[in-house]
Amino acid sequence: MANFDKPNAAIKLVFRGTFIHSTQKSALDILEDALLGVDTAGKIAFIGNSQELEKLSQTFGFSPSDVTQLTQHEFFMPGLVDTHIHASQYSYAGTALDMPLLQWLTTYTFPVESHFKDLEFAHRVYAQVVKRTLRNGTTTACYFATIHTDASLLLGQIANDFGQRALVGKVCMDSKNSLNYCETTPESQNETRRFIKELLDRKYPLVKPVVTPRFVLSCTKDLLGELGTIAKKTNLHIQSHISENVEEVKLVKQHFPDCKNYADIYHKYNLLTDKTVMAHGCYLSDEELSLFRETGASLSHCPNSNISLCSGVLNVRNVLKHKVKLGLGTDVAGGYSASMLDAMRRALDVSKFLTIQNPEHSTLTFEEVFRLATLGGSEALSLDDQTGNFEVGKDFDALRVNLTVPGGPIDLIQKSEPKIQLEKFMNLGDDRNIVEVFVAGRKVVPFTEPTAYNCTE
Repeated sequence: MANFDKPNAAIKLVFRGTFIHSTQKSALDILEDALLGVDTAGKIAFIGNSQELEKLSQTFGFSPSDVTQLTQHEFFMPGLVDTHIHASQYSYAGTALDMPLLQWLTTYTFPVESHFKDLEFAHRVYAQVVKRTLRNGTTTACYFATIHTDASLLLGQIANDFGQRALVGKVCMDSKNSLNYCETTPESQNETRRFIKELLDRKYPLVKPVVTPRFVLSCTKDLLGELGTIAKKTNLHIQSHISENVEEVKLVKQHFPDCKNYADIYHKYNLLTDKTVMAHGCYLSDEELSLFRETGASLSHCPNSNISLCSGVLNVRNVLKHKVKLGLGTDVAGGYSASMLDAMRRALDVSKFLTIQNPEHSTLTFEEVFRLATLGGSEALSLDDQTGNFEVGKDFDALRVNLTVPGGPIDLIQKSEPKIQLEKFMNLGDDRNIVEVFVAGRKVVPFTEPTAYNCTE
């Protein structure tokens, strides 16, 4: 089971206990009484069974007395991957869910996002959302910010300071709207270049820029084309929205009559690549899903938002049938919860709703949804070579879960095997059960934060 090759770096942490993750072959792989070592670079150095302790300690140069033993009600799982979240909308999360998408944007979203030219306000919101998501086990987040370059750079700084793995996008939108929350085309292009250069120049190890056209209705053709060029030249990730709402899809057809469908628009402007993640996709045709598969683009399933804004229902089973990469997203604040546990629960609810409508529909299992929230999310963000599960050589992004934490939400009535413990955590657990969070081998929860980031809880 263990790899006894000579280590490349010294061992920093060794844990013994239950590890639950997904692999390419299995949605759920449970390693009981296992040993996992993390080196000083934050990478998984070895995974073995407890009987190999002596040999592992000799090979990797650690003392058996340094091993941290998990209790019978604890397990490690990979960090959760939020493939779509609007950090700037966190300030009004849990409210303003009484309108459909396009009206919701102009009534609530654009006015709030306009405030982010105020860096003090931006700092307050962004520090809170990074802390909240980390506490809830989100080790990787793909963030939308706003059109404001300096505030977007601030989000990257805060994610880096707290140790979260993040893709951060300065939002691009040059189409006029009733609130005049937009940029000119040259401004959007130039500020995007500035944002990318300045964020990359900071050389944050886990925070990178992502090219971010809001969606095609908010961008002119000139801007879409230039963003595609920028992404290609820089080999950066791309994020946007697609086929979220019926009214939106109709307007897109009217504005782009020369394109076959919604996905074809992004493809035409070189924005559908193997590093692209598109949120929603509720109304994508089989032809469009095939294009996603051919280009390597991925989807972010945001069930809370789709339900809360009455936007639509994504048939995840059909997406998986087309072999399209798929992860889960909270889509704050269209989704009212910043917790990926909520996204997992809502994904199961939506799948069951589809089965109610059509008994022949194959309902997702909790094991499959677990995979979507971990390894699936890392695949959707093209980060699965770095994170997503417990494999030697990958970064140790992990949650230490304790089902019996004092005052927690879970009651264990009888002895439960690890699979049952995971299911209970997914359905009943919350941030109280997540006692430690690691990103690239660094313990980021509980927080040891700079005084400047001590915001009111």
